[in-house]
Amino acid sequence: MTFPNIDPVFLRVGPLEFRWYGLMYIIGFISAYFIILSGVKRKNLPLAKDDVADLIFTVALGVILGGRFGYILFYNLAYYLAHPLKLFAVWEGGMSFHGGLIGALLASLIYIRKHKLRFYPLADIGFLAAPVGLGCGRIGNFINGELYGRVTDVPWAIVFPGGGPLPRHPSQLYEAFLEGPVMFLILYLISRKVKRDGVVVWSFVALYGLFRFLLENFREPDQQLGFLIGGLSMGQLLSLPMLLIGGLMALYRLRKG
Repeated sequence: MTFPNIDPVFLRVGPLEFRWYGLMYIIGFISAYFIILSGVKRKNLPLAKDDVADLIFTVALGVILGGRFGYILFYNLAYYLAHPLKLFAVWEGGMSFHGGLIGALLASLIYIRKHKLRFYPLADIGFLAAPVGLGCGRIGNFINGELYGRVTDVPWAIVFPGGGPLPRHPSQLYEAFLEGPVMFLILYLISRKVKRDGVVVWSFVALYGLFRFLLENFREPDQQLGFLIGGLSMGQLLSLPMLLIGGLMALYRLRKG
């Protein structure tokens, strides 16, 4: 299959360009607002609509800053030290989930401390909303033709513009499916069946670590890094601790409850 020639810019207004990648983030944050608002009402947390909007803005800032600096630190530090003006070119891609997660957690802790809230009841709601943004982000990666998969001969393989002449796994779509609707459904069922605070949070951490670790086997490793310790990619090295720690902490929260 040939890569669908999708223009990464969906709207041009004079010198301004609006990209699908950025739109995916906006869709994710808007969806998170309504999911969190619904969860706040269900749990009777003392947050009004404006408070939820402030939370989304705070976490969005943490995701963007953490994701960008996480990518720079984990994946391409030498390049950005040599090209410092590229530090802020987020429209070109270059975001790290693991960095975004750290940024979101730090931003959430600041917000929770300011409003004198308990961490787990609110975090469970927030992490339930996260898969929507993850799925949208992976679709944005596919439209950009980046983070493509390894060479393969499966019937649905795609020749990506930046991936040479050989067909590759559309690994962005695999990730969009597992990290998006599949993870959301699992977390939603956990949130409805399990009444222990913190289980959704750590289940998200474990599930993401599991899905990302497995799907990295279909994804081309970053060119500037290649394979690292034990033939694992950077994504796998960062995700394996998430799987182990998330699983253990989810069990701990269940037992503690």
